[in-house]
Amino acid sequence: MKSYDTHVHPVLQFPREGLNVLISRAMQAVLDKPACWFMARTFLYREIHDMTQRFITFLQANGFKKGDVVAISLPNCPQYLVAHVATILAGGVSSGLSPLLSPDEVAYQVNDSGAKFLVTLDAVFEKVLTKILDKCPNLQGVVVSNIADYMGFSPVKVALGKALKKIPKGKVTPWPGKLVIGFRDVMKVSPNAMPVDIDPTHDLVLLYYTGGTTGHPKGVELTHANIIANLIQVENWIDLERGKDICLSAFPLFHLAGMFFCFYALFNSDSQILIPNPRDTDHLVNEWIAKRPTIIANVPSLYLMILNNPRAATIPRDVLDTVRIYVSGAAPFPAELIRKFENAMHAENKLIEVYGMTETSPLITANPFKGKKKIGTVGLPLPNTVIRILDLESGKPAPLGSPGEVTCKGPQVTRGYRNKPEETSTAIDEDGWLHTGDVGVMDEDGYITIVDRVKDMLIVSGYKVFSVHVEDILVKHPAIELVAIIGLKDPERPGSEIVKAIIKLYAGYPAPPETQDDIKKYAGEHLSKYENPKIWEFRDEIPLTAVGKVDKKVLRAAARQEQQLH
Repeated sequence: MKSYDTHVHPVLQFPREGLNVLISRAMQAVLDKPACWFMARTFLYREIHDMTQRFITFLQANGFKKGDVVAISLPNCPQYLVAHVATILAGGVSSGLSPLLSPDEVAYQVNDSGAKFLVTLDAVFEKVLTKILDKCPNLQGVVVSNIADYMGFSPVKVALGKALKKIPKGKVTPWPGKLVIGFRDVMKVSPNAMPVDIDPTHDLVLLYYTGGTTGHPKGVELTHANIIANLIQVENWIDLERGKDICLSAFPLFHLAGMFFCFYALFNSDSQILIPNPRDTDHLVNEWIAKRPTIIANVPSLYLMILNNPRAATIPRDVLDTVRIYVSGAAPFPAELIRKFENAMHAENKLIEVYGMTETSPLITANPFKGKKKIGTVGLPLPNTVIRILDLESGKPAPLGSPGEVTCKGPQVTRGYRNKPEETSTAIDEDGWLHTGDVGVMDEDGYITIVDRVKDMLIVSGYKVFSVHVEDILVKHPAIELVAIIGLKDPERPGSEIVKAIIKLYAGYPAPPETQDDIKKYAGEHLSKYENPKIWEFRDEIPLTAVGKVDKKVLRAAARQEQQLH
């Protein structure tokens, strides 16, 4: 706590109302203020509030009760915002669902969550839902929309976008035993929403799924109290005045990082810019210039995509100066690249690395807003949050400065996983400590550095190799844009692994032998013998998840398959 900013209170008190009350109050306080911008259209809080009341009325008229689940499978758009807020105000549980999932994955998540309603795109309905609706007995209704339904473009431009397949579309048909209705038809319902009483400590508000290394994803149950605690923790940490900010994030709303940022804007009566396609950095930069955001939150890979887009150089200096804080999370951000981003965007001391997970609503730590930021660390434990680092072998508290598994306690920690008591008891021990599965080191000032996932840590001839550390070293080479370190079984040494590096070079750096040789020479000079990759692969692209993390699961599977073939 000695490293806390002076404005931060180490112990906070939290409201006793539910999010339904807090968000409704925040919206109604600023009805004539923009709630969000989406593709050339502005939505005032008044409009979003009216739309949510109509959606609540629709849900309640169709038998929706407190605690029922609504799964939302949409990109970032006003329809997502409306369905999500309406679900909360109706006392329900909102469950994000990626539109990129396969039919089997959608069926699993819908059935595991017990969702009664699903809100999705017409394209997803045609290509995915028609294959699985008969396998989802609890699903009572599907609300279908097109991504262009609430765009501000002219009808001619929208029609052209659909014709050129730039705007996805799909055929929607009735389904026996299910209510299938258009989102715009729901908006024709006369609002008559009934209020709902919430117990913040016990009533769920979110059921968000987190992937594992094997098997099905786990549904993380988060209460109103969990999310409220994290909102208050972050609000206190960054010390910004309510109602004064414009928020920009390309994190998808079906990922908790994106949903939390959305919650933050709603909770604080702020405005937010909805980015439906995070890969479209041209659009993101255009919105940045036009709307002048004050808070920006993204995954590191997207910050680098922005940096590599020539349009970023056209952002006026006064627009860059308007940004008060850049938040980076969900994946490691190598220190060298943070400095590069800050220098290019005139953002010295503005980028804050944070750390968390779906199970913690999501944030556990953050670098100080005003005080000393230690680049390469994820900062300090948030107020009311206790972190303990356990030795990987003994399970006892590790000495200061030594690596170990990060465990934590706090009001933001989940009560567990839906329908998975064994996984819950494995993740949360008898004393209430959440075992994160991340390997971290705490320094003498309390700052934490995440050095790896436990599952990503390699054992090479008895030595621990932390993939994040190796990646951080290699990415300092001027030719390397992106690198992923994975481990392969060493057939000659049972229990040992071989270090493999998968590398994407910057544009303009071809991969002739001399470039590869220079990288290997650099690695030999900067890494220990057991850390130095034995296998090198140079690729034009490295697969990313929907959020923008390097997808090591895909890389491992491909590498192991190739190893078996040889």
